[in-house]
Amino acid sequence: MDLDLLLNKIHLLQDYVFVKRLAVILIYALFAKGADLFVDRVLRRWTSRTRIAFDDYLIAFLHTPIVWSLAWLGVLHALVLPPALDDPWRTVLPALVKSLLLSTWLVAAVRLLNRLAERNLAAVMARGKVGQDIYLLLKNVIRVVVVVAGLLWLLAIWRVDLTPLFASAGIVGIAVALAAKDTLANFFGGLSIFMDNTYRVGDYVILDSGERGEVVTIGIRSTRMKTRDDVLITIPNSLMANSKIINESAPVPRFRIRVPVGVAYGTDLDRVEEIILTVAKANPGVSPEPEPRVRLRMFGDSSVNFELLCWVDDPSLKGLETHKLLKAIYHAFNREEIVIPFPQRDVHLIEK
Repeated sequence: MDLDLLLNKIHLLQDYVFVKRLAVILIYALFAKGADLFVDRVLRRWTSRTRIAFDDYLIAFLHTPIVWSLAWLGVLHALVLPPALDDPWRTVLPALVKSLLLSTWLVAAVRLLNRLAERNLAAVMARGKVGQDIYLLLKNVIRVVVVVAGLLWLLAIWRVDLTPLFASAGIVGIAVALAAKDTLANFFGGLSIFMDNTYRVGDYVILDSGERGEVVTIGIRSTRMKTRDDVLITIPNSLMANSKIINESAPVPRFRIRVPVGVAYGTDLDRVEEIILTVAKANPGVSPEPEPRVRLRMFGDSSVNFELLCWVDDPSLKGLETHKLLKAIYHAFNREEIVIPFPQRDVHLIEK
């Protein structure tokens, strides 16, 4: 075919607007197919060789949105080619294509968030940093934020005036805040506990009121704690967030216990120290690191007062190990004939 004739035919085709628009759509469709093949045959193979699992999930979820985005961009490009479309199609069709493009990415984002939440739920539960219900609540809050942001963007695409909507939302928000201020205070208290990492599920804590126990649940509204008497205490998160809390499990679970010991005056103090250390090191419940130590604290009214300082691996063992150590020290003192004194008074009678 003569080259001039071919150029003439192409020039004639340019006069047909529909053909030009269709050609643009087909070109973008070819690009979309090329991206599909590139992701499927190149990127998937490359990510499968890495040790990171997240890139596999990312490629799986982004594959479809990328391909469809190229296709929708082709349609959008074709619609804006001159001459412009007649009203109302000049406004409706581009807005519709933009809406479909936004919906594609919005659905992909929600699916990715759900998959990441399901994948990390078991790890979060194992670490005990936050309860399952508050974790799922955070996931749903993030998902709602993403969806609401997408809907607002969609309304902006269709040129809907958002000022009345924001004004109504502000009035409704004030009404809800006043009606449910205690619930909101507990909710944000739970968020502050989560963000500050004040305590975790499984930690042993002491409250301002003196209760000591294990944290069993960090919920949306409250924290539940089981005391050493197996009594379940429920405390609102707003109170927990504004109270002084002693966390015996932080920064490490190992917990130091103090065991007071008194011996009679005149006893060999070096021998007493040696016996106490021997008893502590022989107890399997006492942690070998840091090593147990004995300190002479004071000369009392009836006894020389020592204190055994040692560590246990779990704060819940505090009472049990103190009990075992006191019994073992008592038996060891009896064998060594070391006297444990008791308070006594000498009464002198003066005859007149």
